[in-house]
Amino acid sequence: MYSPEQENISTTASTKVPVKYGELIVLGYNGSLPNGDRGRRKSRFALCKRPKANGVKPSTVHVACSPQAAKAISSKDQHSISYTLSRVQTVVVEYTHDCNADMFQIGRSTESPIDFVVTDTVAGSQSNADTQSVQSTISRFACRIMCQRTPPFNARIYAAGFDSSKSIFLGEKAAKWKTLDGQMDGLTTNGVLVMHPRHGFTQDAKPGVWREISVCGNVFTLRETRSAQQRGKMVEAESQELLDGSLIDLCGATLLFRTADGLSRTPTVKHLEALRQEINAARPQCPVGFNTLAFPSMRRKDTPDEKQPWVYLQCGHVHGYHDWGNRREERCSRECPMCRTRGPYVPLWLGCEAAFYVDAAPPTHAFSPCGHVCSEKTASFWSQIPLPHGTHTFHAACPFCAQQLNGEHGFVRLIFQGPLD
Repeated sequence: MYSPEQENISTTASTKVPVKYGELIVLGYNGSLPNGDRGRRKSRFALCKRPKANGVKPSTVHVACSPQAAKAISSKDQHSISYTLSRVQTVVVEYTHDCNADMFQIGRSTESPIDFVVTDTVAGSQSNADTQSVQSTISRFACRIMCQRTPPFNARIYAAGFDSSKSIFLGEKAAKWKTLDGQMDGLTTNGVLVMHPRHGFTQDAKPGVWREISVCGNVFTLRETRSAQQRGKMVEAESQELLDGSLIDLCGATLLFRTADGLSRTPTVKHLEALRQEINAARPQCPVGFNTLAFPSMRRKDTPDEKQPWVYLQCGHVHGYHDWGNRREERCSRECPMCRTRGPYVPLWLGCEAAFYVDAAPPTHAFSPCGHVCSEKTASFWSQIPLPHGTHTFHAACPFCAQQLNGEHGFVRLIFQGPLD
């Protein structure tokens, strides 16, 4: 049966397996969007080789155009970027076809040039309705990624995407400038930030430094605030090339880029399911009620069931749910019956999005305050990552639900009690 996605997949004649450049995964979603993935709006997007190259590269530069002339130039059946310098002067850079690259566009717009539709991530939201009231800060045509069609399939990111008329317009107020070689460049309103992890996306991974990517793919230090007029300093030693584990921030949503090679070394959903069954097979017990605890299946990620494990986040002792000792005025703080430590008491949920794991170790630690469970190295990595929040702050967050982390480390080691028999 034919599916529209087949249009975007090119296969190698010998194996009939799609050539995959990599995947983009939106932080804050534990395997799928709250109301399910639909069409181009989903929690992860595969960048696959297209049947026919659709990449573009800069060609002719038209200087000293009036805005009217600029419109005429950019209305041709050709991609172009217009830089408005004043009311009487616009520079138009025409782009020509690049048969060696595939272009993928990301943004909030649902227009056809956008391959991956991304909306603002609201921390801990359970349905798309939770996100509707928020004024979006994500650009309609946020960024574009250019993938080389031949090995090693390098992926490069650029700020801004082409609209339905194949144009990018940088208005008078946008930060823009002439480069030393006479070309034009600029930044989008809220910017596109990128961070490459040090030591790759592995159990040794450490946070890198956040940079801003320009419309032409140059790398800059961050502006004072997201939309400041003054650009940062150019960082010539760094590249716009995406690596396995690179983070892309669109001011409202953060995406993780995983290469096809990196994903091949990442635990699969099947592996995570096996780990879940292994924990449940050990029959952990509530140390007070002595009832057997069990992590629910990965499909049930919203409502706690009666066997659900709960944890005291200050000490890590795992219990079944109990209502005693819960005074109305102390909703946020409960006393652990095992060690008398006070702190939040929350249900535990398995982290189901395999792409967020830096290793395949068992899920032994939980993020605080949300209770999402993953391996120790994975919890440690994400707790050290300063993710952009709003227009000028950064904080660590759970990759599975985007809630800001708290507590001494941002996560806790889980202490299970085995069966007494």
